[in-house]
Order: sequence, then structure tokens, then C-alpha cells
Amino acid sequence: MTFEPLAFPADASGWTAFATDRPAEALARVHDIDARLKSEPALSIQDRLELWNDADIALRGALSEAYVVSEAHSDAAVREIAEGQVQRIESLSAARLLDRELWDAFAESSTEGLDADQARLLAHLLRDFRRGGVQLADADRERVRELADRDTELSLTFSRNVRDGRREVTVPAAGLAGLPQDFIDAHPVDEHGDVTLSTDYPDLMPVREYAKDRATRVAIIAAYNDMAWPDNEPVLAELLAVRAERAALLGYEDWADYETETRMIGSGAEIRAFLARLDEASAPAAEAEYPLLLERLRRDVPDAESVTIADFWHVLSTLKSEEYDVDAQLVRSYFPFERVVSGVLDVTGRLLDVGYEPVDVPTWHADVRSYDVVRDGARIGRIHLDLHPRDGKFSHAACFPLAPGVTGRVMPEAALLCNFSRGLLEHDEVVTFFHEFGHLVHDILGGAQRFASFSGVATEWDFVEAPSQLLEEWAWDADVLASFTANAEGEPIPADLVARMRTADAFGRALEVRRQLGHANVSYHLHVDRPADLQAETERLYATSSPVQPLPGLHPYAGFGHLTGYGACYYTYQWSLVIARDLLTGFSNGLMDPQAASRYRTEVLERGGSRDATELVEAFLGRPTAFAAYREWLAGE
Repeated sequence: MTFEPLAFPADASGWTAFATDRPAEALARVHDIDARLKSEPALSIQDRLELWNDADIALRGALSEAYVVSEAHSDAAVREIAEGQVQRIESLSAARLLDRELWDAFAESSTEGLDADQARLLAHLLRDFRRGGVQLADADRERVRELADRDTELSLTFSRNVRDGRREVTVPAAGLAGLPQDFIDAHPVDEHGDVTLSTDYPDLMPVREYAKDRATRVAIIAAYNDMAWPDNEPVLAELLAVRAERAALLGYEDWADYETETRMIGSGAEIRAFLARLDEASAPAAEAEYPLLLERLRRDVPDAESVTIADFWHVLSTLKSEEYDVDAQLVRSYFPFERVVSGVLDVTGRLLDVGYEPVDVPTWHADVRSYDVVRDGARIGRIHLDLHPRDGKFSHAACFPLAPGVTGRVMPEAALLCNFSRGLLEHDEVVTFFHEFGHLVHDILGGAQRFASFSGVATEWDFVEAPSQLLEEWAWDADVLASFTANAEGEPIPADLVARMRTADAFGRALEVRRQLGHANVSYHLHVDRPADLQAETERLYATSSPVQPLPGLHPYAGFGHLTGYGACYYTYQWSLVIARDLLTGFSNGLMDPQAASRYRTEVLERGGSRDATELVEAFLGRPTAFAAYREWLAGE
């Protein structure tokens, strides 16, 4: 096994082979390893753990590659092959944890003679076997295997329907009033005097913020909230049923209890307690903010009964312009896409003591930019930035691992799949870029681990967003932004404008938390309560979570991609934000403080999943994490 980055094909036929042969080779390798584990009882526990790691490297690498190809390759046939491989790899991974002969190779092992890494791997392995169902009666074990396979199949179908669910709406040309001129120029008027808009982010985000015509905003938000419906209605209903049955067979009260056992929060009951705490913390400020939004909306729409999700971003932006002198279109003029890319690379490079060297290598699409991540002249990983929308591609913004870093054996490698404009970016998009790049550097810097199980972002799932949410703060710092922004005249964004942006950002923050609370409630209650009417219950949950109301009669759960991977645990985003706001207190001498950055890099990012998240936070802060910084942030302090 060579310590080199992945080599992608340069032609179409090569991609078909890549998507077919590499996973097959990895699965064959795993079968050979498992045969040894079952047939060689004289192997020491240390040797058995090394063999398990060998299989883990093969499985994780093959699965990561297949996921990226299935979500990003430009050829639908290749994406379909990769989806099938994801199904096969996930099936084998689940089956191994049900294999009693494999279990026997580890079940009676003692930690005596093991070092800390080995003991941690053994403990996690025994836990995962138990959670996989290896100790169940034969019939139940077989049913759990069937359910695990069906979960994967349904999740892939759900994600594919979201990815392919792009919608278009047609609005009168006058409906673009308020949009930036470059946006209007990019959307020609047809022979009927209409303009076509899509649910892709480069259309969705500007329209929801700038369009003065409420009908235009409602049209695009309604289309976005009905993506992948009705196709995903039966898919989600079955997925929820599959997960409930699987949890019950494994001895858990519900799917939330199953998922949270391995996370910081610890139980499904604690999700309810945490969401109640968010409710209590955000309610007073949200109750003060909402009437101001409704009053401002009624100046434009006198008969408006409520602020809807189609009004939220526009009215908030309007108030920030009028009350805080923050013109979102002026802000946008300082963020040309190419400058933002260069800026993110430069800022994170200085912060984390790495460099990014462009490399000209084949990838899955011509849009992809690849870079070697280097330190002291040595390559420590490779990243790929796939940043613009196209048909058939993953339609949101996320970091996807490609290769799990293992010291001296596997070069850590990861990709960003985003959907940014090629022109000027909204500041929200800049924040998103920093956020996703936080995952990317975590994956690379945490990729010098002995065992693949602890590589990169392989921490507790409700901690994994914290480093990314922390990095968002760099998109709000005047000195950081001045280092890479420029308007058409070449002038950087003024510090006083950034200061006003920060002040304005505090307004509406509680309402945004309430919106996130709505997502978390939907995620949790759909899995735990399993309502017969998904539409009615989802609409009720959103309507009661926030004073900003959903558009009635729509089906946003059908396009809620996090319902597959995050399951019942969308609470994660606010849980990790509590930690991120606390981590930020460690940068009290400035965001580019080299001592704080070095300590953060070594104590948090470079540890990967080799320690529990509570230990990572305490090592950096010198104390346990606390709620105070989040509460202060929520209050705008």
C-alpha cells in the first residue's frame, strides 16, 4: 500500500472501471482478511486488531470513493454504478457485525498488553458488534441484516431523488425587481415576458433575499420545499418504519436512542431536554424580533397575516439595510468568487500552518480544482473543490471524505461538493464556504492516525460540526475579510461595514435558532413518533417551533437530505454550536493568534477521533465546555 493520493481516470471507460473494479478489489481483500481472522486462532489480539484495521481501510476507502462518484460524477451511468457499490459495501459492513465467527475473534479478548490506541479500538469494536446485533437469535439477526440493507437502499434512493429533484418556476420579468443587475442579466426574458428560475442555490439564495415581489419569493420557496415530492413520500415512510423495527430488535426504545448511544448527548431523552433548553434560551429574543419583521412586511404587504419562510430572509435583509445600514447587495460586491476561493485558502493556510499547491490531475469533472496540502515541504493530504451546480450533482454544500488517512499507509483525501455562483457571492455563501472548509481541514489534519476508525472527522457525530462552525467566525472578522475581498475598484470591504454587518447579524439570530429548532424537531419527532400523516405533522412542527410560519400544504421533509445521514439527530447543529462558541473563547487574543491556532490544531483537529470529544475540548480550553458563550451569542453580546 503506497502513501500516495488517489489516481482518478482520465476517460469515460476508465471511470466505469474505477466505479466497478476498485470496490470489488476492496471487498475481495476484506473477505480474505475475515477468513484469516476466523481460521487462525493463534493470532494475538494485537495482530487481530491490525487485520481489522486493514479491512477497515479497504472498506472506508471504497465506500468514500463510491459516495463521491455517486453524488458528483457527470455521467448518470457511472453514478448509478457507484450507488450500487455503496449498497454492496454498506451491506458487507453491516453483515460483518452480525458474523459470530468474527465476533468470536474479539469477544473474549482482554485489554492486557494493549496500548491506549489498541484498547480504544477494541472497546469500539466490541460496542459496534453489539450494536450490529451479533448476539441476537438467528432469526432476529437475519432480520436486522435485512433491515440494515433496506435502510441503505432507501437512503440512497432518498438522496438520489433530492439530487435529481431540481425544479423550475416561471415568473414575470417584473418579478425580479430588487435583484442585482448581474442576476437579471443572467436570466433572459422569454417571448412571453417571463423569466425561468431554478431551485439551484445560485438562483434560490438571491431571490429569497432580494426579490421585492412576494409572489416571486413564494414561487421559488414553494418549489424548493416540494423538491423530491411525491417520490420521497413512500421512501421516507418506509425508512422510518425500517429504523423503528431495527431499533426495537436491537433492544432500544426508538431510533433516537440507538443513534445517540455513541454520541456526546448519550440518549434520546437528552435530545428532548436539549431542545427544551434551546426553546427556553431563544424564546424571549425571538418574541421580541418577530413583531418587528411582521410590521416591516406589512408596510409592503398590508394584509399579511404572518411572516412566512418565503418572507424571512427578505424582510430580515431589508430591516438590516434600513436599521443598520447594511446593504446586502453592496456587501456582495466585495465577494467575487475567485477572490473568495483564494482567500479561504490563504486564511486557513496561515491559521493552520499549511500550504495548498494546485495540482493538475484528472477528476470526475472539469470544474474540480485539486490541491496538495503541504507542511514544511511535505505533502500531508489532498483536497478537491467542486464548487458549482450542474445536473445530477449533490445539490447542497458538504464535505465528503475520499480516503481515510492512516499514518504511513494512506494519504488523507477529501472533497467539497458545493453549489456556488461563478460571479459574486452572498456573504451567507462565504460563511458556508468557511464552514465546509472547516470539515475539509479537519479531515486532512486529523488524518495522521494509526487506525482508520479514528481518522479525520471520525469523532462523535454531534461534535463534528463544531470545528466547522468555529471557522465560520473568520468570515466575520474585518481584518480577515480585508485580506482577500475587493470590489470592482479593487477596494477591500471597509472595516466599518463589517462592524455594521456583525451588529446586524445579531438581529434575527434568535429567529434563526427557532428555524433550526424546527428542523431538529422534525428530525427527532418523525423518527420517534412516526406520524401517519408526514405532511401535516411536519407542517405543525415547523409552525409551533417558530413564529416564522411555513408555507402551507408543502412537503419539505421530502427534500430534507439530512433525514438519511443525521436521522433523528439534527439537534447536532445547535449542540455543536454551543461547543463552537465556547471554543472561540480560546482565541481571545485574536482569530489569527498563532499560539491559540497551534494549540487548537494540535489538541483538536490533529487528534481526529483518537480521543473522546469532551477530552478534545477540555485539552484546548483547559476546562469542560459550558453553555455561557452560546447564551451570550444568542443575546447578541
